[in-house]
Amino acid sequence: MSVLAKRLKEARHRAGLSQEKLGIESGLDPMSASTRMNRYELGKRTPDWLLVEKLAAVLKVPTSYFYASADDEAELLLVFHRLPKKHRAAVIAFAIENAP
Repeated sequence: MSVLAKRLKEARHRAGLSQEKLGIESGLDPMSASTRMNRYELGKRTPDWLLVEKLAAVLKVPTSYFYASADDEAELLLVFHRLPKKHRAAVIAFAIENAP
């Protein structure tokens, strides 16, 4: 299973959406939404960048989440994405100060 497929399935489950509902809300044709989403989650097909951006918007995750190969990095992206903008700067400053 590809990283994108894994992250997509995790985010969809976290959001409590069916494959069909996610596909439709992302702009896919209702007749093929479930099948296409299933293929993406199985890693048999890969959505184009524009669709990944739409999926991210529906799932309320950053687009980069789908491409993070390490689980801890993916989790950090989710947490950072949920922070108010004023707190993001503090997190970045902390990371810079404490990086080797």
